[in-house]
Amino acid sequence: MRQRVITAVVALILFIPVIFVGGVTLDIVAMLLGAVAMSELLVMRKKLLISFEAIVSMLAVMIQIAPNNWFNGLPDQLNKEYVVYFLIILLLLHTVWSRNRFSFDDAGMLTLGVLYIGMGFNYFTAARGVSVYMLLFLMFIVWLTDSGAYMVGRKLGRHKVTPISPNKTWEGCIGGSVIGVIVASAFAIGFHVGYASVISMVLITLVLSVVGQFGDLVESALKRYYGVKDSGKILPGHGGILDRFDSMLLVFPIAHLFGLF
Repeated sequence: MRQRVITAVVALILFIPVIFVGGVTLDIVAMLLGAVAMSELLVMRKKLLISFEAIVSMLAVMIQIAPNNWFNGLPDQLNKEYVVYFLIILLLLHTVWSRNRFSFDDAGMLTLGVLYIGMGFNYFTAARGVSVYMLLFLMFIVWLTDSGAYMVGRKLGRHKVTPISPNKTWEGCIGGSVIGVIVASAFAIGFHVGYASVISMVLITLVLSVVGQFGDLVESALKRYYGVKDSGKILPGHGGILDRFDSMLLVFPIAHLFGLF
């Protein structure tokens, strides 16, 4: 627990200023985080981080996260999405010249990882482009729901949600969402984030709180499939980047879908 607290404090000291600075600094940090998260998937898949497929997939993730205006100098037919698509095609071609040592299943897993991680961090930076309060609001939903679920689950948890994540209980999930919705909604209303209607903000906060918990379960299913406890070891006591951002990778794209930014 002491190690977890120290890591969390150090991470916040480094990360919070980046959030407030925003701009290119946050874009670069998000791209690096995305590349590390992709490397964690590669390690789970037992792929060398200096292999062709590793370099291509990490590059694709970073391009997916990069701001659109970084590609303004390219011809119209070479926009950011096409560059990512071209890199995915390279992964498919790699199944041919590797003689299936790199399989179609490998290419499919890495392509899904590029979309999952790349889109999540892309909308993470897009939320900051609206305002620091929008970004903090969405992060608060995840943090408060997660912390609330842990505290309520420890005290009142009796009914397990799924064998994929045996420590999660229905009581913890419900309690976490209640805490997350109350506090995050109050923050959104106080700082005029999102919709003008109080009811609308409460409802969207509830949806995003639930989505965040599904994001956590998705990553739990991924780790169980590959037989690992944590996605990585870069954050002592907390695991990897995917372990810390799993909920946000779903929350930010869904928040965009609902028109928050």
